[in-house]
Amino acid sequence: MITCPSCTRAQAPALACAGCGAPLGANLDLFAALNLPRRLAIDAAAMERAYHDLSRRIHPDRFAAAPAAARDASMRATALLTRAYRTLRDPISRGRYWLELHGRKLGENNQRVPAELAAMVFETQEQLEELRESRTPENLAAARARRGEVAGALEAAAVALARNFAAWDADGEEADERRREALFTELKATLSKIAYLTTLARDIGRELETARAA
Repeated sequence: MITCPSCTRAQAPALACAGCGAPLGANLDLFAALNLPRRLAIDAAAMERAYHDLSRRIHPDRFAAAPAAARDASMRATALLTRAYRTLRDPISRGRYWLELHGRKLGENNQRVPAELAAMVFETQEQLEELRESRTPENLAAARARRGEVAGALEAAAVALARNFAAWDADGEEADERRREALFTELKATLSKIAYLTTLARDIGRELETARAA
């Protein structure tokens, strides 16, 4: 239970008081902060509505003349709400948070380049080095083709991430330990793959931009 600093009502932890609507400054997980069920597939419109509604209700400007406890609660609640919105609206950061929420880290057993990407990473690095040394039409064309290949791989990884989310929402939280571990392993692998592909896309884009500006 938590006591509202404004009306002293005792209640379950929440972002705002159920009685007077004042911010409580409670320590909540990011889904609870936005009044969302703990599910990975999120209704974007519902999240937007919850975010803007809560933002108006707990904004520090509304409590500028309130006692110190209420002002502090407003600041902490607003910071938590902002973090929740920024994290959960993006599928990649949402997946990372899901791991965090369950005491997992993406870095565990994910230090190496994914095996299925090793050849692409190596070949891309070679292509970009060749492009730096000589901006021939052939090297530029090869880099552009590689950028398209990476973009396609990123799209496929996004689909795989959505499938993993759906599996978690279907039975992941209630599944046996072996099934849960399989879903965690799949989620880590997909997020790691997306991270490497995003870096490749960035590096290719930079080199092509540099070549275009030269």
